[in-house]
Amino acid sequence: MAAASIGKGLAIANPNRRVRLTNVRIFNGHSPDLLSGRDILIEGGQIADLIAADAVVNDADHVDCAGGVAMPGMIDAHWHSFLAALPQTVAMSADAGYLHLLATQQAEATLMRGFTTVRDLGGPAFALKRAIDERRFVGPRIYPSGAMISQTSGHGDFRPRFEGAHTAMTPLSPAEEIGISIISDGVPDMLRRTREQLLQGASQIKVMVGGGVSSRFDPLDTMQFTPDEIRAAVDAARDWGTYVCAHVYTPEGIARALDCGILSIEHGQLADAEAARRMADAGAWWSLQPFLADEDANPQASEAAQAQQRIIAQGTVRAFELAQRFNVKTAVGTDILFSPAKAATQGRQIAKIARFMSPVDVLRLVTGANAELLAMSGQRNPYPGRLGVIEKGALADLIVLNGNPLEDIELIGQPDRIALIMKDGAIHKNELAQ
Repeated sequence: MAAASIGKGLAIANPNRRVRLTNVRIFNGHSPDLLSGRDILIEGGQIADLIAADAVVNDADHVDCAGGVAMPGMIDAHWHSFLAALPQTVAMSADAGYLHLLATQQAEATLMRGFTTVRDLGGPAFALKRAIDERRFVGPRIYPSGAMISQTSGHGDFRPRFEGAHTAMTPLSPAEEIGISIISDGVPDMLRRTREQLLQGASQIKVMVGGGVSSRFDPLDTMQFTPDEIRAAVDAARDWGTYVCAHVYTPEGIARALDCGILSIEHGQLADAEAARRMADAGAWWSLQPFLADEDANPQASEAAQAQQRIIAQGTVRAFELAQRFNVKTAVGTDILFSPAKAATQGRQIAKIARFMSPVDVLRLVTGANAELLAMSGQRNPYPGRLGVIEKGALADLIVLNGNPLEDIELIGQPDRIALIMKDGAIHKNELAQ
């Protein structure tokens, strides 16, 4: 096949074609300096090599990147494919088919914002993941948790109070029927619920170890699940070669989670110095989000929820400082919920983290560091291969920006400045002139 140039508006759906990205500067996912004088050669869904710009390669289609910056596709370490762009009333009341269709639409929008991978931490994403992996629909790679596991009265028990006691004979709530969450009480039931998610294809398990904001009946300070229940989930996941992550905010909840073998703390914005030190000593990940109670915050109806949101916003500033002071392994995600408008701010919210660290450190988190966290799924990793880097042998997930994000981190939150999006070697967006 003769070489050709791939011009503006033209995309490649076949990842087996050899593609050469030329005239490009490269952020490789960890180095503080951009690599120049190298082209990116892609073949078979992988980065075949980084070659000298003057190297001769036959039968490769050329994409002139016009001096733009290539970086690994962004990874959102805390995303909800089904819940990000749905009003809460719709998520809890619409029929499942409608929700699946909206999730498919949102998956394409997520990829078009430059996020080539997401770690889905609650919701029925298994079918969506399969359809995307089979190239039936466009979207990011999905690391699914399945239903988030909640105790009765926990952060995931969305039933109204009038429904009364939950027994073996009680019909599942709408959230449980759809697969957003599942209620579990006691060690035997925790083992069952964890194994159910693993059976469906979970790459990691999500349990609710403390209260939250986006729920009505579990105060932020509450401790959820006994140590024996948490250990049951950890043991069941470990037996399948993967790990458990925990929704939790308080120092006490973080301590309980770590004591029981939890390897990823989701949120944790109320952590104190001791909690941060314990995370570092345990080698656990701290998955943080830019919860700042600003215009991009998840919508909250009640005054009480808004007050809790402000408390967490104050803790967010402290959390990023503690994570750096104690050298905790840190990942970042957005955890956008219940709003189409907020879902569109996904990249902009990641860019806000530059308030707490340098632009290059933000880029490292949203690429290479997040990929390290995803790799903890071990034998349950649905995408064996290296993500989050532009290096020989890595999976060919990358974006090209019109501009340098090391100088202007806001670029990652501006989809119109993303000139090219590639996932698994296939080009899904190409705004580069021929």
